[in-house]
Amino acid sequence: MKGIHMSDILCRPFSCRRGNLTIRGHVFRKKTGVLPTIIICHGFMANQRSVRHYAKLAASIGFAAFTFDFCGGCVIGKSDGRQSEMSVLTEVEDLKAVIGYIKTRDDTDSSRISLMGCSQGGVVCALTAAQIPDEIERLILFYPAFCIPDDARRGKMMFARFDPDNIPPVVSRFPMRLGAVYVKDVINMNIFEEITGYNGPVLLVHGTKDNIVDISYSRKAKEIYKNCEYLEIEGAGHSFNKMHDRVAMDALKKFLSGRV
Repeated sequence: MKGIHMSDILCRPFSCRRGNLTIRGHVFRKKTGVLPTIIICHGFMANQRSVRHYAKLAASIGFAAFTFDFCGGCVIGKSDGRQSEMSVLTEVEDLKAVIGYIKTRDDTDSSRISLMGCSQGGVVCALTAAQIPDEIERLILFYPAFCIPDDARRGKMMFARFDPDNIPPVVSRFPMRLGAVYVKDVINMNIFEEITGYNGPVLLVHGTKDNIVDISYSRKAKEIYKNCEYLEIEGAGHSFNKMHDRVAMDALKKFLSGRV
């Protein structure tokens, strides 16, 4: 894929509220006027900078592309919120708040909102799309962490180790301070039941060598989604390297280009 010239793309900050918390992010756009929108969600411990190259790509083909930091969801982030109060479900509420904000703008088409998420951000997007399916035009999932509820039941979630039958108030202190809510909000969740209900177009991309989220989760998810374009990238791990990301971005560009 040819390079994206940032000089052609405008980047502006935005903020919105979820309750008493401020969510801070950026919108990327190349064209003027009312544009279709894509919201791109970062993964666990990351922040919006980790997905800005996807935002630039979407902006280059005519979207208004929004990125933001989840509340309490980053090692280093700009939004309000405590890490100890973050969970997948609070991040769903963050995303819904951003969707609601976008609908108030006069430079975005509120009838054409797509969601994209990486890893935990993919789970958040999938859950949100299933809850408000008529409001989401397209869904893009890169190595979605559908393993999170199973990991909670095992008592092993990334660097956190705990007794799932006796969840402590703090399940991890470093590099993020995770509270019990992070576990409790997902430990009884059947993720594949929860994501059922979104029937719009889905692009699902996963690497065959992912040692954090086994590819079997995406293989099962693609059977649930009725309108799914599925891509396995041979040899790719979790969080694609530059070579594998070029393949993923080519697929993303093709998936989005027909809808500008």
